Amino acid sequence: MPPDPSELPGPPDPSVPSDPSEPPDRFVPSDPSEPPDPFVPSDPSVRPGASDDPSVPRGPSGAGPGPASPPPPLTTHSTRDDMTQHLADPPTNRSDDTLGHASEDTRGHDRSGWWQDAVIYQVYPRSFADGNGDGMGDLEGVRHRLPHLRDLGVDAVWLSPFYASPQADAGYDVADYRAVDPMFGTLLDADALLRDAHDLGLRVIVDLVPNHSSAEHEWFRRALREGPGSPLRERYHFRPGKGAHGELPPNDWESVFGGPAWTRTTNPDGTPGDWYLHLFAPEQPDFNWEHPAVADEFRSILRFWLDMGVDGFRVDVAHGLVKAAGLPDIGDAGRVRLLGTGDGGTPFFDQDGVHEIYRQWRTILDEYPGDRIAVAEAWTPTVERTAHYVRPDELHQAFNFQYLSTPWRADALREVVDRSLDAMRPVGAPATWVLSNHDVTRHTTRFAGRPGGTQTREPGDRALGLRRARAATLLMLALPGSAYLYQGEELGLPDVTDLPDEVRQDPSYFRADGQDGFRDGCRVPIPWTRRGSSYGFGTGGSWLPQPAAWGELSVEAQTGDPDSTLELYRAALRIRRDHPGLGAGSSVDWRDAPDGVLVLARPGFVCAVNTTAEPVRIPAGGTLLLSSAPVTTDGTETVLPGDTTAWWSV
Repeated sequence: MPPDPSELPGPPDPSVPSDPSEPPDRFVPSDPSEPPDPFVPSDPSVRPGASDDPSVPRGPSGAGPGPASPPPPLTTHSTRDDMTQHLADPPTNRSDDTLGHASEDTRGHDRSGWWQDAVIYQVYPRSFADGNGDGMGDLEGVRHRLPHLRDLGVDAVWLSPFYASPQADAGYDVADYRAVDPMFGTLLDADALLRDAHDLGLRVIVDLVPNHSSAEHEWFRRALREGPGSPLRERYHFRPGKGAHGELPPNDWESVFGGPAWTRTTNPDGTPGDWYLHLFAPEQPDFNWEHPAVADEFRSILRFWLDMGVDGFRVDVAHGLVKAAGLPDIGDAGRVRLLGTGDGGTPFFDQDGVHEIYRQWRTILDEYPGDRIAVAEAWTPTVERTAHYVRPDELHQAFNFQYLSTPWRADALREVVDRSLDAMRPVGAPATWVLSNHDVTRHTTRFAGRPGGTQTREPGDRALGLRRARAATLLMLALPGSAYLYQGEELGLPDVTDLPDEVRQDPSYFRADGQDGFRDGCRVPIPWTRRGSSYGFGTGGSWLPQPAAWGELSVEAQTGDPDSTLELYRAALRIRRDHPGLGAGSSVDWRDAPDGVLVLARPGFVCAVNTTAEPVRIPAGGTLLLSSAPVTTDGTETVLPGDTTAWWSV
């Protein structure tokens, strides 16, 4: 049985502001027994962002990218208001004011919004880099490794939740939306990260979790403490149970994580009480968005982080905020899953009422300079439904989960590309493309065996999986619109499918049915160096065990190797930025091709993808720019190996 939320320990009093004068955590001194990090210069006075190169995009402080080094302690801020001043206006050194994007003249297409063709890199903070040596990634670690993302060539960083949280679901259970959890650092660390990212020409998007809070949120704790009749209960979904004594849940909804979507409370006098709704874990009660205080609170939260200088928000469970009136029974347990099965129509997902919320948010975002954006995590039954979230007066982007879940098959890929572009074109939003994230099996492992959806527990043929993943990445980066990368995919990391049960932390692993519960495999801390207690992740080990092979997949091992996956990503992102035919757009020109092969053209550019296992011959033409595996030209034909993608300039 899940714990009674009334017995959970409470957070610090939210009415007491954090002390902004508190110095940030410092990096733990390196263990002299470990090899030095080759990406950190010996001079500790060098600050990330320092550069004299006038061609480098500069941020508000006038500093450009420089070599990676541990940031110095912050001593310049004395009030929270001070932390908002450096981002009143975005950097203006570029002619198009887009933090490092080329201008319209050099790109050849509309630069009305940086998000139209941005490559956005997801950082899962607890697994990216550990700055204080406690085995858990943190904001100081992220800040330390930002130069890697600049060198990779991405445009923005999306940070998964780092808010104050009891971590029942890896931070997606938020107790205080205006505080940084101590495991990740402080508000000063967040401020420093934003400054350094902007100095390096990177925008920063943060996760926002509006569907539910933590059971330790002060509103929910008061609702339990005050008992039936508390006005705080109206901000969540409390209902009396069915049955003679209220012993049955109010309806038949099931949690995405498995089991009932309802947990019964205990009244202050010890008697059984009402039930509350949680579409995810019992520690994540759903907000009631019909209550005006909820909408008011989140408008205030948006402004808090926009004032801090964030460039946008990734909206978690964007399709789930509004529930159907009366919370009717669903009658089909198979349709409660988050990951997009069924024909829609569930009374708790993708309700039309969510769109008014996002129209209000868009008004707030548009008040701020610098093109602030919001991105919907909306699992909808069709890409056409997804397009509703990005109409001109709503959000700017929506994740394309239909593309993510498409098998490695030419006909299926062409169909989802066409449907995605066709759906986004009428609303003027960019299509987005993604292959991996923190909730699904890494695509190197998904493509290593037979198609099996977004979750698999088998490692498959790892060489095959990596070959297909490299090819899939070049296809994705050739498509018009915006692309998302998940940390470690640039290293070709596989999912860790053999984690011992005792180290798993995915809450759905411990509940029946629901999601498969094996998301920990894509959350193992990533490797930076060949050696060390955690391959450069930090000086204190890692919170999930890393495979022995991690060192040879590290940034250090792959840097400078022309055949490595890391150098493939760097080259692809450089070409994507420089080639005038790539990036933003709303269509592709499909060329005739053999079965199992895709050939698409964009202005001055051709991409060919062979999804079969056998080499194929296609007409040769143009200058080869890049390929995921070696290709050869024989007279007027090019031999494209199996599971390979190639780019040409024409």
